[in-house]
Amino acid sequence: MYAVILVGNGTLIILSIFDSHLHTPMYFFLGNLSFLDICFTTSSIPFTLVSFLSERKTISFLGCAVQMFLGLAMGTTECVLLGMMAFDRYVAICNPLRYPLIMSKSSYVTMATGSWFSGVANSAVQTAFVMRLPFCGNVINHFLCEILAVMKMACTDISGNEFIMLVATTLFTLMPLVLIVISYSLIISSILSIRSAEGRSKAFSTCSAHFTVVIIFYGTILFMYMKPKSKDKFNADDLDATDKLISMFYGVMTPLMNPLIYSLRNKDVKEAIKNLKGRLLGK
Repeated sequence: MYAVILVGNGTLIILSIFDSHLHTPMYFFLGNLSFLDICFTTSSIPFTLVSFLSERKTISFLGCAVQMFLGLAMGTTECVLLGMMAFDRYVAICNPLRYPLIMSKSSYVTMATGSWFSGVANSAVQTAFVMRLPFCGNVINHFLCEILAVMKMACTDISGNEFIMLVATTLFTLMPLVLIVISYSLIISSILSIRSAEGRSKAFSTCSAHFTVVIIFYGTILFMYMKPKSKDKFNADDLDATDKLISMFYGVMTPLMNPLIYSLRNKDVKEAIKNLKGRLLGK
């Protein structure tokens, strides 16, 4: 499955670089999204597989910090990047005549760079504040060094960390979600005003893939971090198991499904794959 993720996302990156027809803001963002998925799965899946096969499931303090940093950085960057992609679709559908001006190369490169910077900065701050906590144990009740699982081991007040996490969640998770909701509300309103059925269908097809990815991505995050916490010991154990399964789904299925969602119904990607095959076979 890890190999499939690498091949699928790697193919999209190669296509977005070498096929001139895909040198557009949408595919530039998609290439960044694919690179994100590769980085995220590489930071988690190989270690998880080794851990399952090993008798002693251990990780160093530094290794745990690095894994937490990468997971947070990739997750935050993806949240912001999905917001940027929603704005791109809004401009393309609602302001098509101004699209080349608004979404110029300097604009979309800056937007992508800002997404990466947001992810790295947020992750650096949160990881630093968590790893300086005194811990009462050394057993993490999770597959990975997930920030909430690590914070549960702290034997001191973590209200400061929770406040930082609340601010970060508002800025880098909820704000992009608000941008996505506003963008798609305007997109749907604009599409419904199109008289021809063919025009509406074409407009929906340009944003359906991104909308599907947003639902899967944010649906998983919101379910995992905003569900109520049980005070009952046995129910808490069940919730911990649920958290692990959801985390595994988020870490494996999302990167696995993204290339499929963006390529199955995308004529441009299919045509680019045919052209790439032609070049390889021609050689």
